[in-house]
Amino acid sequence: MPDQLTSQITHLYRRAAFGAKPADVAAGVARGYEATVDLLLDRSRPDASAVPAPNIPPMPNGGGTTVEERKAINKLRNELDRQVVDWWIDQMTLSDQGAREKLTFFWHDHFATSTNKVNNPDLMLAQNQLLRNLGGGNFEALAQAVAKDGAMMIWLDSNQNRKGKPNENFARELMELFTVGIGNYSDEDVSETARAFTGWRFNRQGGFNIVKNQHDNGPKTILGKTGPWGGEDVVSLLCSQQACAKFVAAKMWRQYAYPLSGDNPIITELAGNFAKDLDVTELLKSILLHPQFQSTEARQGLVKQPIEWVVGALRQLDIRPNLLEVDNRTANTLRSLNQEPMYPPSVGGWPDNGYWISTTSASTRMNFATKLSAKANVDWLSGGDNNARLGALSSRLGVDVWTSATANTITRAGTPRQQLAAALVSPEYVLN
Repeated sequence: MPDQLTSQITHLYRRAAFGAKPADVAAGVARGYEATVDLLLDRSRPDASAVPAPNIPPMPNGGGTTVEERKAINKLRNELDRQVVDWWIDQMTLSDQGAREKLTFFWHDHFATSTNKVNNPDLMLAQNQLLRNLGGGNFEALAQAVAKDGAMMIWLDSNQNRKGKPNENFARELMELFTVGIGNYSDEDVSETARAFTGWRFNRQGGFNIVKNQHDNGPKTILGKTGPWGGEDVVSLLCSQQACAKFVAAKMWRQYAYPLSGDNPIITELAGNFAKDLDVTELLKSILLHPQFQSTEARQGLVKQPIEWVVGALRQLDIRPNLLEVDNRTANTLRSLNQEPMYPPSVGGWPDNGYWISTTSASTRMNFATKLSAKANVDWLSGGDNNARLGALSSRLGVDVWTSATANTITRAGTPRQQLAAALVSPEYVLN
């Protein structure tokens, strides 16, 4: 079993990033816990291992006039979609800024937008970069930018929102899922908010604009405040609510620590500080430094989501997903596990925790773990007896201790590669 600081650093990397390699843990122990938190959250640090984003041209307007043209456009769109997904998996796996990528993944789930409807890979890539660039800063600035984002505007039908016939899709999700949460607004608030966003448009040539003759300039009453509010005013109003600070703090705590209700004292404390300036990085820092972050509840409180499990294993085994063609295409495994990046199932994002534990997912994980083990360099696992191998696996995969049942399963697996595969699907590794 590792010493306390080693265990804390390993847990920190597992939650704040996508897991740590032994060298990361050793450096973190030498640096100290708080200094390691600062390093992980330092957004000014260059990403020396950043993967260049693909060059995705804007998709042509319309679907073509002939069957052949439509087929060609759909083929191009599908290929570009694949490039965007494969690039982000590469970026999550290889980036020196693992915490930034983890936070980008968090916001992708929070402001969930899917290629299935957007159908424009260039806009999905642009949204991904927006979440990466603004995701660690001021939450209101992020929410304002997302409201004007092309992919989001297509996803929630903002282009169909016009004076006299407001479309409520974005207004409702802005309140329910993005800012204040259920119970902190009324249906009338949704209707009035929809009016505030009338005339908002995104087009491929000019980007975001407001069509004046389609915008409702009349007075609107939202959360008890009346005025000729526009969309930016409403985003600002919602973000200033204490309910918003609680909603975001609770969701972030749930993602990085373990589920708690919004009225829990921990969330109240975090939200009170977050409400002062809506600084996302400071909120995340408060979570990672909170005493309960290292508690038993936190360590046993989450199940790895498929993206966390796949990317973490790739990082810790030094395997680049798409160059080595694991499973031909790593995204195929994530699709089989129901969590392919850029394809959340709904505006509510993906489920979490127990949802990911099933017989089907266990079989898929085992198949992928076997292929990973076949590609991995296992020299570090080849020497010594079974106890030494268990120790090497614990160090490499960031597991504090194997239960006797898991240790027996790994030992009986046979060769080092088979033992590695067994460790990758063990409860100790699948639990986050």
